[in-house]
Amino acid sequence: MKKLLLVVLFALLPLSLNAESNLNKILSSGTLKVGTTGDWDPMTMKDPSTNKYRGFDIDVMNELAKDMGVKVEFVPAEWKTIVSGITSNRYDISTSVTKTPKRAEVAGFTDTYYKYGTVPLVLKKNLKKFSTWDSLNNSSVTIATTLGTSQEEKAKEFFPKSKLKSVEAPARDFQEVLAGRADGNITSSTEANKLVIKYPQLAIVPDGEKNPAFLAMMVSKGDNEWKNYVNDWIKKKKSSGFFTTLLAKYNLKSL
Repeated sequence: MKKLLLVVLFALLPLSLNAESNLNKILSSGTLKVGTTGDWDPMTMKDPSTNKYRGFDIDVMNELAKDMGVKVEFVPAEWKTIVSGITSNRYDISTSVTKTPKRAEVAGFTDTYYKYGTVPLVLKKNLKKFSTWDSLNNSSVTIATTLGTSQEEKAKEFFPKSKLKSVEAPARDFQEVLAGRADGNITSSTEANKLVIKYPQLAIVPDGEKNPAFLAMMVSKGDNEWKNYVNDWIKKKKSSGFFTTLLAKYNLKSL
């Protein structure tokens, strides 16, 4: 009976205890697989004409692969599936995402290397009407969100009285504002600063940033060997000035 119980207990142990680290798999295969959405300017952007990626995070991943002596393969992902891509081992690591408790339940996070604030976007012509965060928290107001993003969850917290309209990729929340199907959306201050240049019809609500959030790459939960390797790499790259140079390249504020 005791032997049978031991057999059952060992069968129930997490597979991760015996699983090979992704670090070994990457070095053996010679390829670093990176999940990325390609729709977050300036972090990761996909050029539809060439299917190639560019951006801050893309430069980070190219540098990581170069230092590891492997090639990089970018795997297309969507915000609603980027976490499941990690848990199902579709890729070894993701480009940066916001650290949230919900994501941390199933995925591991590396150390952070960038943070941002959250701001609302509205049509510039509506700025007088929507001049504060609170002005958007109204039952007559529609707030657009992109399915699977951290902003989708935050919108429920910031605008409990408003109507929330979720859209799926490749559509984006700010496009609903541009089209007049929503009064506003919230996004990172990083992306907002890019969007108001690209779309002068949009404006940032001048009421200050909220919810400072930290970005990090996602890795498999429990794969401490791989996570520690990446964390050590991030630490060394911070010391070498790599991230400072990269932040300047994309006109981003340092931590």
